[in-house]
Amino acid sequence: RDFCLSRGLGDVYKRQTTQDRNTHLEHLEDEILNFGIGGARGAINFLQALRDMMAGHSRSAVNMTVKWDGAPAIFAGVDPSDGKFFVAKKSVFNKSPLLYKTTQEITKDPKLPTGLKAPFIVALQEFSKLGIRNVLQGDLMFTTASLENEIIDGEKYTTFQPNTIVYAVPKGSDLDNEIRKTKIGVVWHTTYTGDSLQAMKASFGANISSLKKQRTVWMDDATYKDTSGTSTFTQAETASITAKLSQVGKIFQTINSGQLTRFLSLQSSFTGKFIGASIKTYYNSKVKVGQKVTNVSGYVSGYTDWVEGKFDIEINKLKTESNQKKLEIKKKETIRELKSYSTLITNIILYQNALIDTKQMIINKLNKVKQLTNTFVRTKQGFKVTNPEGYVAIDRVTGNAVKLVDRMEFSYNNFTAIKAWDR
Repeated sequence: RDFCLSRGLGDVYKRQTTQDRNTHLEHLEDEILNFGIGGARGAINFLQALRDMMAGHSRSAVNMTVKWDGAPAIFAGVDPSDGKFFVAKKSVFNKSPLLYKTTQEITKDPKLPTGLKAPFIVALQEFSKLGIRNVLQGDLMFTTASLENEIIDGEKYTTFQPNTIVYAVPKGSDLDNEIRKTKIGVVWHTTYTGDSLQAMKASFGANISSLKKQRTVWMDDATYKDTSGTSTFTQAETASITAKLSQVGKIFQTINSGQLTRFLSLQSSFTGKFIGASIKTYYNSKVKVGQKVTNVSGYVSGYTDWVEGKFDIEINKLKTESNQKKLEIKKKETIRELKSYSTLITNIILYQNALIDTKQMIINKLNKVKQLTNTFVRTKQGFKVTNPEGYVAIDRVTGNAVKLVDRMEFSYNNFTAIKAWDR
């Protein structure tokens, strides 16, 4: 079954997902840092709705899609200004958009990497046959030239590796036979509508049912599909995740809304040279090396040291003693204010940890459903089984969307796997 869920989630906090172009998806646990108390409440509501959906008693409006690890991002559609079909990279929405409407434009453009010219020529030729009426964004998965034959654990596969994950299709399967007849593969995930490219608005999801079927194009809409029913929570699993959500709710109650607003205002002041002083950047530095936050008090004091270190770097760059003293004063004021938020930051991290644990229960269940292809990462020791990159939960009423990603696994793969361009 295709997964959707029923209640609107967007009243609790505002997002711009249906307004912005090239929308950046955020991790569910980061919504408290993006939107304050409303974002924190909205994240809990998302998980409650997902729990209801997976418990099998929800009526419906959050779509679930699978994140495919494709590259590059590709846009295709009709330019409203002249009615001509085009393909493009993300520059499609620039003030002076860079579009490719002819093969000659692709071959002669010095800004387009040489390695992308052939795939974009195929995309222009083949996607123009699909009858796309607006603009779709997708991830390019393969062209005929990038398909490979591999033997993994004694099994023969047709594989393609657009980025980090290796997608493997068993030889002789229906999907293998289908892919082998195509010239290009793409997963569409975002739809853009509007009277001009600059005014277009994005909505997550892509309805490809009305597109013309072409033997030369393999495409999917990324919708999470469970034909086996194995992703439905058992009664015990539902009780377990409900208990975890209750724990998240209790921690949420300890977070002072006004203090959080002031803390986020301080975070917003970290701009320019100090943009790396934000707590999100600090957290990501831990994720990149696979460190889960277990020592919360150490994490909180470590963040203060992190900010102080950022100031020291900039102070040492200054050539005059007077400028150094001014920034030194600013550093002391910032650290003093930051220390006043120690309890708040502790509660934020406890909230995020509990939210991540709950999210992981959902991800683990979703991962049990067999997807279209097997997924591996390529290492120096050979192929290693991995899960899909993750999932995206989309509120169909508001267009709000968040990533459900196992950040530790994804980060580990990013640092240890041999990527497509490393080979």
